[in-house]
This record gives sequence, C-alpha cells and structure tokens, in this order.
Amino acid sequence: HMQLVESGGGSVQAGGSLRLSCAASGYTYSSYCMGWFRQAPGKEREGVATIYGGYDRTYYTDSVKGRFTISQDKVKNTVYLQMNSLKPEDTAMYYCAADSRAAWLCNTFAGSWSYWGQGTQVTVSS
Repeated sequence: HMQLVESGGGSVQAGGSLRLSCAASGYTYSSYCMGWFRQAPGKEREGVATIYGGYDRTYYTDSVKGRFTISQDKVKNTVYLQMNSLKPEDTAMYYCAADSRAAWLCNTFAGSWSYWGQGTQVTVSS
C-alpha cells in the first residue's frame, strides 16, 4: 500500500514560485504513473501534470505549460512540482496521486487513481 505525503505549499504573490514535494513510501513507484492534481473552492478537481516513475515522460495541462515542471528523484522516491510565474488562478489545494497504469496511459489524467495524498494548499495573491 503506497502512502503519499505532500509538502511545500504556502502563500505567495503573483509571479512568485513554489516547489511542491510528494514523498512516496510503502512501495517503489518506478512502475507507477505519478500525478499532481488541484482543486479550487467550488471547482472540480483538475489534473496538472504527470510523470511516469520508470522514466521521465511528462505531461501537462495546457494552463501550466511553460510555468510548471514535474520531476522526480528516484533515490528519494519523491516527485516534485516546480511552479513558477504563479497566478491567482493557480490558487487551490494540490494533491499528489499514483496509479499503476501503463506508461502509455500516463499522458492522461482520466480514470481512477489508486493512491492520493492529503493535499497541500497553494494560495497566490494578486
């Protein structure tokens, strides 16, 4: 049973940066698809980025392309989300998720994700 713990959220002004971390334990995630999702108050949860644990194939939602970067440290079993040029509309609870889907399915946020973290809040003020 994989456990995911997010950290790194906080409050920043527009244009600022934050780096979120997702530490995975209980299972080596090399064969998992790892994802970052976010949910703003009153809105549906949306996918932000994915990375396949086995290699560095990444996928982003259009609204964060060029601003956010997902990466991983396989030694530390940790996935990161570097967020630059933050905008007020990036304000949300950010969640890390993992799923044992095949690598070729890791370029989609759809479907059921097996494991979720507890979330970390990101607030961007204008």
